Amino acid sequence: MKKQLHPEYKKAKVTCACGNSFETGSTKDELKVEICSGCHPFYTGKQKLVDSGGRVEKFKKKYGLK
Repeated sequence: MKKQLHPEYKKAKVTCACGNSFETGSTKDELKVEICSGCHPFYTGKQKLVDSGGRVEKFKKKYGLK
């Protein structure tokens, strides 16, 4: 196996947009995510609408929904 080929694998701090944080292994020091297992609808059982860029409002306006 060649030396200096693979990046260093280390502990990384993961921070979610909901405020949840935990540690995992990665080649980066810090990771920022939008949705984690603490706020994902599949794991929580609660439906959460994630709107990126106003697509929901654009759809409602286009089809006349309120």
